[in-house]
Amino acid sequence: MSLIAADIMTTVVKTARPDDTVANVAKLLADNDISAVPVCDDQGRLLGMLSEGDLLRPVGRESTARRAWWLNLLAEGTDLAPSFLESISTENQLARNLMVTPAITASADTSVPELADMLVRHHVKRLPIMRDGKLVGIVSRADLVRALARTPAAMAEAI
Repeated sequence: MSLIAADIMTTVVKTARPDDTVANVAKLLADNDISAVPVCDDQGRLLGMLSEGDLLRPVGRESTARRAWWLNLLAEGTDLAPSFLESISTENQLARNLMVTPAITASADTSVPELADMLVRHHVKRLPIMRDGKLVGIVSRADLVRALARTPAAMAEAI
């Protein structure tokens, strides 16, 4: 028996919405001990993926220095409006502005070797699993490792 995504995926998937703030997404990740979430619209359509690394990007030194340079250029020696500064603060960044699109996805019937190949080829740590255009699960590297530990014979057959 060959293992497929449906056999190993996590089916209860936490998701973010495009208008969620960095703070809300960070809390979602921390509260659920996960490192990324699919971003979905009101109809449940997958829009992108948002990871811890994506959340950290705007607060890194390089981004901070670049933002300071642009702000100095915009201000041209005058004070910028507090409301403008508040609107561009890191805390007010939205999921839609930081998510990676398009998300690399797989179908529920994708084989385990294909999933492993996709994770490696695309340099991602998890794949949203889609069926009929709907998000039905997610497969992470950890799911593949657990499957290997749980069913070495099935994994050997798949390879």
